[in-house]
Amino acid sequence: MSVVSSVRVPYASYLRVYEPLAAFPEPERTHWARYAGQPGTPTAQDELRRSLADLAATPPAAVPAHESGDAFVAEVDGVVCVCPWRTRLRGWLAMEELAELFPGPVLDAVLPPVVRGQAAADHERWAERNPDARPWIRSALWQVPVRWFVLFDDEEREHTAGGDGAAPVLRYRTPMVQARRRLARGLRTLRDSVAEGSLTEGLVDVGRWLEEFHPRALVELDYGGLVHALPAEQLAADRSAADVAEGIAALRSGDTDAAGEAYGRLAERWRAVRDRQFAN
Repeated sequence: MSVVSSVRVPYASYLRVYEPLAAFPEPERTHWARYAGQPGTPTAQDELRRSLADLAATPPAAVPAHESGDAFVAEVDGVVCVCPWRTRLRGWLAMEELAELFPGPVLDAVLPPVVRGQAAADHERWAERNPDARPWIRSALWQVPVRWFVLFDDEEREHTAGGDGAAPVLRYRTPMVQARRRLARGLRTLRDSVAEGSLTEGLVDVGRWLEEFHPRALVELDYGGLVHALPAEQLAADRSAADVAEGIAALRSGDTDAAGEAYGRLAERWRAVRDRQFAN
């Protein structure tokens, strides 16, 4: 469970679900109970560095050969909850998006076609045997999708500035029941106020994903490596969940001007982050 590489954490954010041990069938439940009782469970940076170490290998390992037996652990009201990494499954799912993120020559240089082809074939065979599998973690590069903020309240925001070798942290955590309730309210408001669009479609997708998990689960939004892309003062002032909530409340009351102002602040904040992706 030690750090494997000193490679810098990538600029990605994460939406995670931590489920109580009761949500897992045996023998997996016993495995996670034993795992959660061990000292020194790995951090998010440990997981990311392991993934980068695989990509730095020769030839690169696009997807781990075996599924990870690791997880993030949290205690919710005295109940132990775990968020399995499922690194192999997430690697397969991420590969399906690579063609949209990189030009062909760049993608071929990082992950040769033969490597991607083998990984795709492995995924297809695995999916036939595991048709109901889903990841406990979703990720996004160079942004936090607006739809994720709908699940949280500003009072659930947790920020630490870091220092003395520790990285800053910005995250939100909420009970599953609250996340589902906020999503349903937000979706209803959007459908009543604006035409169907990408935000509405994204909320429907997130809602379907959340329905797969235990009702006593914990939902977490973690800025992850994005904390390294934002100046400290900007990170401290970031209240994106509050902006989203304000915009939805304004739409609900029919105040489209106030909704536009809230969305404008949000869009400008995250446009500046995404623009860093293409800076030298």
